[in-house]
Amino acid sequence: MAKWKQLFLALLVLTVLAACSNTGSSGTGASDDSGGSGGDKISGNLNFYTSQPDADAQKLVSAFNEQYPDVKVSVFRSGTEDVISKIKAEKQAGGVQADVLLLADAVTFENLKQEDMLLPYKSKEAADLPDKLVDPEGDYTGTKVMATALVVNTEKVKNTPDSWQALTSAEAKGQAIMPSPLYSGAAAYNLGVLTRNQQLGWGFYEKLKNNDVTVTQGNGDVLKAVASGEKAYGMVVDFVVANAEKQGSPVKLVYPKEGVPVITEPIGIVKDTKNEPAAKAFVDFVLSEKGQKLAAELGYTPIRKGVEAPEGLKGIDKLNVLDADIAELYQARTEDKERFTDLFGK
Repeated sequence: MAKWKQLFLALLVLTVLAACSNTGSSGTGASDDSGGSGGDKISGNLNFYTSQPDADAQKLVSAFNEQYPDVKVSVFRSGTEDVISKIKAEKQAGGVQADVLLLADAVTFENLKQEDMLLPYKSKEAADLPDKLVDPEGDYTGTKVMATALVVNTEKVKNTPDSWQALTSAEAKGQAIMPSPLYSGAAAYNLGVLTRNQQLGWGFYEKLKNNDVTVTQGNGDVLKAVASGEKAYGMVVDFVVANAEKQGSPVKLVYPKEGVPVITEPIGIVKDTKNEPAAKAFVDFVLSEKGQKLAAELGYTPIRKGVEAPEGLKGIDKLNVLDADIAELYQARTEDKERFTDLFGK
């Protein structure tokens, strides 16, 4: 009997150890649809192409690597239009090298979607995002809200304007600056929206030309010019102004009374990604509560429920949003850019 008891106890111990071993193994595995919540099983190389400022992109990657330390993320950063040119050139050369894209606006992603260059992925984290910011097929998902508004130099402009027409005023002649839609995805979106607005239209851009408005590459260049006093007025995305104000720069953010165009800087996965698990994990992280709080810390307006907008910025529910049909903007983007080039030059 003693031997039978010893054999029984030995078998019992082996059974318990086996069960513990199986539980431990499944507990570190990747989830079935999200790209994985277990960072130790997500690894390899990931190419991230973005139009975010370099510093912000690096902070995002660093935060992602805290959760997924075995993923080596390489970043390519430029204006949205440059990024699109790069990936299309890569496609013609034999294959897109990017795995994940985070670019300015939905029209850009709609273009990629129509060319069948995106991998549909409905992240579980999107459940806490506004439905209208999530592509129905899951090809791309908005990550934040960025409105384009006015910036003025408070040392040069004493009477704060409240209208887009301030850029066409006599006081602003030769003293205003805006980003180029040939480089900035936000500016390209703004061009499409503002020229289809009844209060503004192409007549507004013609007045800008006649008022000697300077066209520069991106939003960062606009802010630098206004903050330094080189220019007094600018058209720029709101978060860069709010950040500069906090740092004591002599600039003020103004949301014009006519309303503002809003981009959502979507994220999407390239169809031919070589590391789908890591790409999905990256998307999940950006849309997660932690990722959205990071966006707010960097000065962006997050879109996830329960995550507050940074001080000085308006959430999408408090903005007077100017928009236009995405399909129409997509179809007309090339024509809009050509007309802009005819007006302002390259």
